[in-house]
Amino acid sequence: MNPTVSLSVLMPVYNEAYTVGECIRRVLAVRSAFISEIEIIVVDDGSTDGSRDILRRLAARHPEIILIEQPTNRGKGEAIRTALAKASKDICIIQDADLEYNPKDYEKLIIPFVREQADAVFGSRFLVGDYCRLLYFRHALVNRFLTTLADLITDVNYTDIETCYKAVRTRLLKSIPIRSHGFDLEPELSVKLAKRRAAIFEVPISYAGRTKEEGKKIGWWDGVVALWTLIKYWLIDDIYQEDEYGSAILHSLAQAPNFCRWMAETIRPYVGDYVLEIGAGLGNLTSHLIPRPHYVVSDINQNYLDYLKNYCLYKPYMEVKTIDLRREEDFIPYREQFDTVICLNVLEHIEDDLAGLKNIHQALRAEGRAIVLVPYGEWLRSSFDEVLGHYRRYSDLQLQEVMKKAGFDLVKIITSFNRIGVPAWILNGKILRRKKFSSIQIKILNTFQGILSKINTILPWHGLSTIAIGRKR
Repeated sequence: MNPTVSLSVLMPVYNEAYTVGECIRRVLAVRSAFISEIEIIVVDDGSTDGSRDILRRLAARHPEIILIEQPTNRGKGEAIRTALAKASKDICIIQDADLEYNPKDYEKLIIPFVREQADAVFGSRFLVGDYCRLLYFRHALVNRFLTTLADLITDVNYTDIETCYKAVRTRLLKSIPIRSHGFDLEPELSVKLAKRRAAIFEVPISYAGRTKEEGKKIGWWDGVVALWTLIKYWLIDDIYQEDEYGSAILHSLAQAPNFCRWMAETIRPYVGDYVLEIGAGLGNLTSHLIPRPHYVVSDINQNYLDYLKNYCLYKPYMEVKTIDLRREEDFIPYREQFDTVICLNVLEHIEDDLAGLKNIHQALRAEGRAIVLVPYGEWLRSSFDEVLGHYRRYSDLQLQEVMKKAGFDLVKIITSFNRIGVPAWILNGKILRRKKFSSIQIKILNTFQGILSKINTILPWHGLSTIAIGRKR
């Protein structure tokens, strides 16, 4: 039996009285071995041509239709944001009500989710499809220009960013802040999905475009807005809704792979063959420590776990697990399985750090090593600690004592890591009270990491973090 997914169809409607009824009929008629259930969330965006009356009658007859009525016309982006808040199924797909796109293509869009673990699937009008009505050359030219620019910005080989048919895992789509009000939704989502490193697929779809006389609403100004949107979200990393994990800050570190490589090189001499990494996030460190005979990455943030599952898809030596450092029961299945447990920037997030270290202890074999990195110095507490949810910053003595209580002998303590980051931390977090790192500063850090790491060795103060290497007794 084929695996299946459920589908939330997000349908913005503005003055489509002549087509919306047929469009909904086509959606309701969709049958696929890969789709278990469909809900249609229709947002009437201030229609004045009788569309709303048609939608009310349809919603009264079909319980799978959720109708939301906007008092005024607010634009496609606003309508999708409103519909998304009500979405409850596995996958969201955007469906315009104008019959340019045919719901019979849903199965094509869904197959990469069930067979390839896709995060997002775009229906491309420029790949070979069943059919495509030939219309405005200039529109196609502008679309290809915008798509090429998006490809350069994101380093993803899109063929059609302006397509309406964007299917995205609901949890992922809800975690992305959507700022657009109109048709700039299309380039915004294209850039943000790429920046989130989503697994994006394209499939060919049929397309029956309308002429302006038939009601096509997009115009030349929308092309200008789309161009500005691409440039804006190339420069701005606005890709996470605010959450308790400080996801925006974690993503910013992903833009500094040279810093992550430095961190990996610092701990590499102590990393064995059978590794558990707690709080792996987006794999910023992981990518510099693999391959290994067996490497388990874990987290509790479902968005990170979804990303890691795709990251590990073709790496048979890797596993992805949900492991909470606070929960002893999460570690019971892994008792004495690893020779190394890596726990970087996690211990400060839990209230009972001793219990967390004891959980690490039971996952290690005899003589196994725990590699623990924590933020140093309560005097350095800043706005970043608040955003990230840190219970504490450690002195070296505090860290040594809690590790000994948990059953570890201290092999080494590294106090010099990231001395170079202390002035920037004080400026941004304590003086300017920022909530995330400056993208310009991150680029500077990444570009000059080689030089900065050499300067780091001669600086006289303690590093921004302390790294302890403990051996299980």
